[in-house]
Amino acid sequence: MIRLKSFKAAALAAAFGVLAAAVPAQEVVKSPILTVEADRLFNESLYGQRLTEEIEAAGSEISAENRQIEAALTAEEKSLTEQRANLPTAEFRKLADAFDEKVQSIRQEQDAKGRALAARTEDVRRDFLEAAQPVLGELMREAGAAVLIERRNVFLSADAIDVTDEAIERINARLGTGAAEGTGTNEPQTGTPEADAETDDR
Repeated sequence: MIRLKSFKAAALAAAFGVLAAAVPAQEVVKSPILTVEADRLFNESLYGQRLTEEIEAAGSEISAENRQIEAALTAEEKSLTEQRANLPTAEFRKLADAFDEKVQSIRQEQDAKGRALAARTEDVRRDFLEAAQPVLGELMREAGAAVLIERRNVFLSADAIDVTDEAIERINARLGTGAAEGTGTNEPQTGTPEADAETDDR
């Protein structure tokens, strides 16, 4: 009896395995229009997360630098104020003017760094979307879609035509963190021959 049960269990397991193997992987919905959430693509993909961490680290570095500069300038200003009583007016004014010029110059430099970081943030998002284009194009071809629209620009749509989750999975599998070789993180992985050919054409 025990052997019979074991045989039946094995037979059922084998049959289930055959059935499972026969079930195809989930396909992209067939639709002439697809939607995607670009912010989620960036924020939830390994590639986008790495870029975000780099931007945040650069921002933290600028903030720390600003605090150090502020502390140094405050100390310098205090020292200058303490010298005022012992210096001729003309000499003190010369030192005060030089200090003001120094403060303005440093402020311009730090503001420029902030603007450069903001521009870099836009650049990395654009670079990410460019790197993700072959994956998105692949999804469009599978769906027979002619248009891929940012979901937040759509008034009403069915969830089935949103390919954000699938795109994130494929971007992670295809690109990893998008890091260059030798950085200690995942380097981009090779995708399908069609996608690779499309990338080479660009």
